[in-house]
Amino acid sequence: MAEPEINAFLTHLAVKERVSASTQNQALSAILFLYRHVLNRKIGDLGEIIRARKPKRLPVVMTREEVKLVLSHLRGDKWLMASLMYGAGLRLMECLRLRIQNIDFAANQIIVRDGKGFKDRITMLPELVTHPLLQHLKKVKRTHENDLAEGYGRVQMPYALAKKYPNAGQEWVWQWVFPQENRWINLRSGQQGRHHVDESLVQKAVKSAVRQAGISKRATCHTFRHSFATHLLEDGYDIRTVQELLGHKDVKTTMIYTHVLNRGPHGVVSPADAI
Repeated sequence: MAEPEINAFLTHLAVKERVSASTQNQALSAILFLYRHVLNRKIGDLGEIIRARKPKRLPVVMTREEVKLVLSHLRGDKWLMASLMYGAGLRLMECLRLRIQNIDFAANQIIVRDGKGFKDRITMLPELVTHPLLQHLKKVKRTHENDLAEGYGRVQMPYALAKKYPNAGQEWVWQWVFPQENRWINLRSGQQGRHHVDESLVQKAVKSAVRQAGISKRATCHTFRHSFATHLLEDGYDIRTVQELLGHKDVKTTMIYTHVLNRGPHGVVSPADAI
């Protein structure tokens, strides 16, 4: 079996099995790997393959009252993280990977390093979280100082900076804003340090808060980011400004939130409301 059979199989997945586009692409990658690296056989032109269509989904967005209600059911660092995701438009991992030096209290801004697509960007630091965040960082610093006193206090450094600056991993500016409760142990070297909070803990906390708030939407951590963008557009902010804050490469990606608003630049009123 070769090109015709591969074509028929991939078409079967799309037409008969009605799989998603990602599932069909995964099947194609697996087949190509099999032929190239296991069977040592080159694959030629596969011809016209019926591709599974990738559905265009509108993001789930919470109203301002729903966001407020969900936040009211969160406590401690989970409330802080959710407030930053909503108030600054951060993705979950962008929030968890924040380091001390990424928070600029003087300029009221957050510097996001290595966001999606390995892009840096600057977004706002919400006034709502400024004081609670300062109090949180005081506790984090005490924990870090205790770790240093016990001979630990080292964090993982990005790229090859650990080799270039061997002692930088112990400096305060490189510590995580949201470190995990327990130290990790390197079984090979015996070194101990702290990683950032695991994303599953935040996801479970938000899921529980949404359920307690009685919200019937399928809201997740990423819904805070969607809500951030939608509410800015509702307030009349320029879409290019929102694009920069979100870190979108193309303004077309940001345009999806105008569909969520169900309005163009000037708004659309249903004719039924004029009867």
